Amino acid sequence: MLHVIGHMLFGLVIGVVAKLLMPGRHPGGIIATMIIGIIGAWLGGLLGRALGMYPEGHPAGFLMALVGAIVVLVAYGFLTRPSTTSARVPGTTEYSKCRFDPRLAGPGIIRA
Repeated sequence: MLHVIGHMLFGLVIGVVAKLLMPGRHPGGIIATMIIGIIGAWLGGLLGRALGMYPEGHPAGFLMALVGAIVVLVAYGFLTRPSTTSARVPGTTEYSKCRFDPRLAGPGIIRA
């Protein structure tokens, strides 16, 4: 039981440090941060073993866990960001950020 709690605390620390090192706003609460840290530590261990840094069965170090968490945070940011496209505002030569709305007929572009 303490082993699981230790993994959760380590994941939380790694997730918080990764969010502090990455520029920009990162949504998600304490649970999402913990999950990002845990998955990042797992990914960092996998990368470390693939590169020959750690023998089989040994956990990742803090640095590789942090690298893995940053990779997971970047992927999480790409998956959760809203899709935007640039479209010309009708009647002008300006371009603005718009998002696609599939419920609308025609071009389906609404201003963001």
